[in-house]
Amino acid sequence: MVERDPKKLISIAHANGDQSDPEPLDLGARVRELRKQRDWTLEHAASQAGLARSTLSKIENGQMSPTYEALKKLAVGLQISVPQLFTPPQRDQVNGRMIVTKFGEGSAHATATYEHELLADGLTRKNMLPYRARVRARALDEFDGWVRHDGEEFMYVLTGVVKLFTEFYEPIEMRRGDSAYYDGAMGHNVVSTSSDDATILWVTSLV
Repeated sequence: MVERDPKKLISIAHANGDQSDPEPLDLGARVRELRKQRDWTLEHAASQAGLARSTLSKIENGQMSPTYEALKKLAVGLQISVPQLFTPPQRDQVNGRMIVTKFGEGSAHATATYEHELLADGLTRKNMLPYRARVRARALDEFDGWVRHDGEEFMYVLTGVVKLFTEFYEPIEMRRGDSAYYDGAMGHNVVSTSSDDATILWVTSLV
């Protein structure tokens, strides 16, 4: 397995995401969509906004760029604010994303203190990083300082007994079924206190 620091898993997950820039908003299409949401004809919408029908038609079809005064009139007519004209619509549909990771088929990343198995590794642009970890460490001095990273983190003990160390709280012994939710920027480390390596599930937020 590849040797990796556990705090690097966050950067790995971000690197796997799609970093492409969002498409620019089509103002004409946005105005048309807002009008149709209200079930208004061009004539009615133009009347509400105090614009000529031909002017509104040209705006919707991208044949002219409206002045700020025309934008204000459009916003008033549509009963919204000017910034809302440039706000992409919220998605109403469910995107249906799903990926299944069979037991033992996650992406393995090992360190001197943990053996990590990244789950749902093939799914890009995730908001969470789920991974299973086998805890090798038996003492705090096996770590090269605290683990810290952005986001919040949830930890659930699957097998064995562990001790959760954090820089602001007393160490906590945790057994199978116990869980903890904490700030990832707060220094933290986990050691196994059972005879066998303990296993835990970690879920770290990526936003």
